[in-house]
Amino acid sequence: MEAMKLSNVQQKFVLHWGEMGTRWGINRTVAQVHALLYIWPQPLNAEQITETLGVARSNVSTSLRELQSWGIVAVVHVMGDRRDYFETYEDVWEMFQLILDERKKREIDPTRKLLSECIEEAEAARRPDVETIARLKAMQSFFDTMTGWYTKMRKMPQGVMLKFVRMGDKVQKLIGRS
Repeated sequence: MEAMKLSNVQQKFVLHWGEMGTRWGINRTVAQVHALLYIWPQPLNAEQITETLGVARSNVSTSLRELQSWGIVAVVHVMGDRRDYFETYEDVWEMFQLILDERKKREIDPTRKLLSECIEEAEAARRPDVETIARLKAMQSFFDTMTGWYTKMRKMPQGVMLKFVRMGDKVQKLIGRS
């Protein structure tokens, strides 16, 4: 299979997305596979991805499984071809909402659960550490507030959310700066 030829702009984007992925705690190849699927106009099969990115086939397979587990890459089929092809969302808003949903599930929800367990355990101690309990409750309050806000924002239709985000300083002026 011959590698697809990426333009300089496409290559620059794929490489950058890989670098950004590592800063977000995501494997570089996972991020590059996602970038390639996002930038390429048609679904791609694993061999095409492997050849284009110049990485091991096993690394591509692992990356595709990871992206599928996040819900941002789907398998599609091409008429007359038995291989699986892959594509990602074109809608950036929907894609990032799915990523945020998954990060919440993987990172925020377990932290909230742990905070509750720690508070409960600390309060049940023979000599409760009041300072630790207060700090854990402050953190729990923060996470609960932000999770509640996120849940409300997530329910907003995309158009309303976009208007809200674009309002910027107007919201701050509306509710006051203090």
